[in-house]
Amino acid sequence: MASFSLQNLCKSSVFSLLFISTATVAAASFQFKVGGDKGWTKPTGNDSEPYNEWASRNRFHVGDSLYFKYNNDSVLVVNRTSYTDCSVANPTFEFKDGETVFEFDRYGFFYFISGERGHCKAGQTLIVRVMVHPAAENSSPQQAPSPMEDGGSDDDGDGWDSIWGAPPHNSTIKQTVASYFMTALGGMLVIMYLLM
Repeated sequence: MASFSLQNLCKSSVFSLLFISTATVAAASFQFKVGGDKGWTKPTGNDSEPYNEWASRNRFHVGDSLYFKYNNDSVLVVNRTSYTDCSVANPTFEFKDGETVFEFDRYGFFYFISGERGHCKAGQTLIVRVMVHPAAENSSPQQAPSPMEDGGSDDDGDGWDSIWGAPPHNSTIKQTVASYFMTALGGMLVIMYLLM
């Protein structure tokens, strides 16, 4: 009878840990809708920086994502020089699907512009500063400087390739390191449960 109680206790502990690990992974990242209800559109009126004002009111971390909703438009991920010049010639990424999710896989600055003629000059631009999450900051003693702090490098002036390596990919299924860890932990707990 004692082994039955111990086995039930272990089962309940495993399920509790699985629930906690799932909740932790879900809370590890957040998706921001760019432009709120109006979405990613050409600004009208005298407001020339609505997206950057919006970004300044939010905190973005690695693992978070931006959701762009738009019609007859595009989202370009560009370097700092292309952002400043509203140049659509050589984007790092170009999206035209109308519903783009862009996940941040590094910290630093990200530059977005519209690819439609005249939209960038009208203020359809966005700079996002992605911060290191406080939990990750304590575990990583060395941090690379942001492109804005070190003045960039000789690779188009944004410092992307020399500091950050390959640019991020647009994906809605990418997992953060924390979610890989929690998934592995959950898998180990399930195996332990099955072996009891």
